[in-house]
This record gives sequence, C-alpha cells and structure tokens, in this order.
Amino acid sequence: MTAALAIDVTGLTKSFSGRKVVNDFAIQVPRGQVWGFLGPNGSGKTTTIRLLCGLLVPDSGQGSCLGYDIIRETEQIKRNVGYMTQRFSFYEDLSIRENLDFVARVYEMKDRRVAVDTAIERLGLTQRQNQLAGQLSGGWKQRLALAACILHRPQLLLLDEPTAGVDPQARRDFWDEIHVLAGQGLTVLVSTHYMDEAERCDRIVYLAYGTVLARGTVDEVISHAGLTTWTVSGDDVRSLARELEGRKDISQVSVFGSMLHVSGTDAVALDALAASQAQRAGYRWTKSRPGLEDVFIHLMAPYRAETTG
Repeated sequence: MTAALAIDVTGLTKSFSGRKVVNDFAIQVPRGQVWGFLGPNGSGKTTTIRLLCGLLVPDSGQGSCLGYDIIRETEQIKRNVGYMTQRFSFYEDLSIRENLDFVARVYEMKDRRVAVDTAIERLGLTQRQNQLAGQLSGGWKQRLALAACILHRPQLLLLDEPTAGVDPQARRDFWDEIHVLAGQGLTVLVSTHYMDEAERCDRIVYLAYGTVLARGTVDEVISHAGLTTWTVSGDDVRSLARELEGRKDISQVSVFGSMLHVSGTDAVALDALAASQAQRAGYRWTKSRPGLEDVFIHLMAPYRAETTG
C-alpha cells in the first residue's frame, strides 16, 4: 500500500450460512477523501465496513487499512479508526461527558480530560454536556456519536448510515463537519441511502448483494450508466406514468411530485417517443441529465427481476 492510500484491499469475500455477503470486493481510497457506500438493505455495506476495520475476518482476500494488514494487524487498525454504527450505542443513563470519558478510558488516553473537552467544544455539546444521553434527540445523539468517534484522533472514520432518522438541518451540519475533518487529512468512508449525501462524496461505490455495480465520481457513475432521461411535467403525470409503464423502450418511469422521470438505455427510441408526445396537450417533455436515483434504479433492475421472478 502506498502512503497516499488509507485503504487498499482486493478480493475480499465473506459468507454467512452459505450466503455470500461480500463478493470479490476491491477498493483503493486515497487519504483525506470522503467516499460513499450506497446500496439497498442487505447489499453488504455493513459487512464490508467491518472487514475493513478488523471486526470481521474475510474468508479470502487481502489488503491494508492505514498501512496495517487487515488480517494480522487488526488491533492496530481498531486503535486508529473511528467507527460509528447504525444504532446509538452509548449508555443512556450516563451524561454526554460521562460517555465520552468512558470512551477515552477504553482507549487508555493519558490526556483524556483534554480530549473530552476538545470533542465537546468541537461538536457544540458544551451546553448539554451534563445531559443524559437517553434524553437526547436524534440529532444530538448523532453529535455525541461523532464526538466519540474522533475522540482518540483517528486517521480514518467509518460511518454506517450515520444520518438515518435525523432532521435535514442536523444532516447538513453533520456533513459540514465531515468535510472540515477531511480537509484536515482525515479519511472518511460513509454508507448512506440519501442521494444528496452521495453527491457530497469525492467518490461513490454502489453495492448490490455483495457485488460492486459501479464506482467513481458522481459524474462518472452517471455517464457510465448509459441512461437517457426525459423529464415530463403536466397536470396528471400519474396517469401518463401508468400509460408508459411496460413499454420496451423505457427502463423506468418515476413520479417526482408533478413531474415524471422517463429513462432508458435506447436513446434513439426515447427521443422518438418524446418527439411523438411533443404535441400532446397537457404535458411538456424536456431532455435532462439522469440523477443518481435514476442510475441506481437502473442498476438494480436485474436484481429485482431475480428476486421477484
């Protein structure tokens, strides 16, 4: 692994009860970047994160995290990684400060009081530091969890759906802080279901049932999908959606409020459809750039067919 890479793994595979959850996974993440993991529930995101930070041992594959071997040097990895799980995992009958002090003791930090004070101030927890964790809202619990993750000054943050269940302002504040940390050299790998959060990442990796379907910048992933998308506006787009569904020249029809996204891989056929609809009263067809959601629905189509057929 070069010094410029925080994560460099190849061929990672992991199965549970005969079911392959991670399949030949490879990733190379440069230091100081923010990468996003996307995919449906059960796609292997959490398992992959646990393999990277030494909590699980792969059935096969190899690689390094922060320069440490992911199989032989897991203890060193754990001490240099901050891992934020999906569920709130702190003591609800302890205060914010008491929870952070406990974490500092686990890491045997000699300057734990200074570290706790710094984390509390940084995450805006000063006024609430003596409040019980169980009394916090989702947004404040999120801040406590992030404070605990950075307490021991890790080089890498692994965040597993960290903004689930919090309000939009809390999500925005969280991501602002993530990019401040990345600007200071911290590497971040975050799993999310939110497309707007994916667009804030330097690179994204889309997983489906243990397999990588796409990776790259948002622009690269969208362009490589080969989708053509038309946006249709009108008074009764739901009726039009029902009319268009099932056509062979259309891959997907999605309703977004008073608009439709009509997408497919046959650009010529879609352009012809739009032209034929141009004079139809009540609707306006406009060619547009596919969004991440359009791309991911397209990527998942073969898997939906397997699970439903």
